[in-house]
Amino acid sequence: MIQYSIRRILASFPVLLGILIATFVLARLIPGDPCKAILGEKATQEVCAQFAERYGLNKPIYVQLGIYMGNVLRGDFGTSIRFSRPVTVILVERLPTTVELGLAAMTIALVVGIPAGIISAIKRNSVLDVVTMVGANIGVSMPVYWLGLMLAYFFALVLKDTPFWLPPSGRLSPGVTVVPFYQVWGWTVPEAGFWRGVLDFVARLYLFNSLITGNWKVFRDALTHLILPALALSTIPMSIIARMTRSSMLEVLRLDYIRTARAKGLTERLVILKHALRNALLPIVTVVGIQVGNLFAGAVLTETIFGLAGVGSILFEAITARDFPIIQAFTVVIAIGYVVINLLVDLSYVFIDPRIRLE
Repeated sequence: MIQYSIRRILASFPVLLGILIATFVLARLIPGDPCKAILGEKATQEVCAQFAERYGLNKPIYVQLGIYMGNVLRGDFGTSIRFSRPVTVILVERLPTTVELGLAAMTIALVVGIPAGIISAIKRNSVLDVVTMVGANIGVSMPVYWLGLMLAYFFALVLKDTPFWLPPSGRLSPGVTVVPFYQVWGWTVPEAGFWRGVLDFVARLYLFNSLITGNWKVFRDALTHLILPALALSTIPMSIIARMTRSSMLEVLRLDYIRTARAKGLTERLVILKHALRNALLPIVTVVGIQVGNLFAGAVLTETIFGLAGVGSILFEAITARDFPIIQAFTVVIAIGYVVINLLVDLSYVFIDPRIRLE
C-alpha cells in the first residue's frame, strides 16, 4: 500500500505540472486587461504601463511562466494583483470556509443518500421506492444557484419569526467572534511562517475550533449559518449517491450468497448491513470520491449566493478582475485536493475488501 501511494503521488506531479501550465496560459487568454479591470477609469496608458512593469506582465509569457514556476517550487504563489497581499495568506483565510462547507455538504449527502438508496433497493417498486427515486431525479435536476436562492427565501423570509428561521448569508452573526484555539490554550506561536499558517488555517475551521475549545455559542452560531449552504450544495451529490446505492444494492441482492445467507436463518438486517452493503460499497465509494471533487465547482456558486468568504467567492472575483495569481494558486490547490481524494478512494478499497490488491 505504501509503495502504491508513493507511485500515485509521483505520477501526479506531471498532471499537476500540466494543470499549472494550462491554468497559467488560459488565465492570460481571458479577454480584458487586468489594469483596466481593476483600476477602471483610472487606467490610463501611462498607469497601465507602470502596472504591467510592476507585476511583470510586460514580459513574454514564457518568461512569466518560468518565473512563476520557480516561485511555486519555493512555496510562493505570488501577490494578488487586486488585494496586494500574498496569495498564500489569502488561501489560509479563505480555504477553511470552503473545506468546512464541503465536509458539511458531503456529510449530509452520505447520511441521507446511502440510507435512502438502501431503503429504496429493499422496497423495490414500492411507493417509497418511487418517491425516493423521483426525489433523487429532482435533486439532480435543480441548479445550485436556484436551490440556494429558494432555500434562503423560504427559511429566511417565509419562516421569519418562527423557530425554523435560518440565516440566509454570512458565516457568523454580527458580534460573534472566534478566538483561535492556540490563544485559548495559551500557546506561544510564531508571528509568521509555515506553522503559523497551519495554526491559523485550523483556527479558521470555526466548527472544529469552537468544538475543541468548548465555545458552544460560536459552535451553534457557525453550524446554523452553515445549514442552508451545505444543504444546497449537498443536493446533487446526495441524489447521485442515492441512485448509485440503490443500483448497486439491487445487483448484490440478486446474488446467490445473499439467498444462502437468508436460507441459513440470518436476520434481514444482518444480511443487508453485513453481507450486501459491504459488497455494494465499491461503486458507491467511487461515486463519493467523484462527488467530493465536484463540490469544489458547486462551492463557487454556493459561496457567492450565501455570502461566504471562501475559495469560491474570491475565485469568481479574481476571474472578473483578471487577478492571475489567485486564479492560478487556487486552481493548483483544488487540483492537489483532487489527487489526494482519488488516492484516499483507492486506499479505501482495501479496507472494504482486504482481498483487493492495489497495483
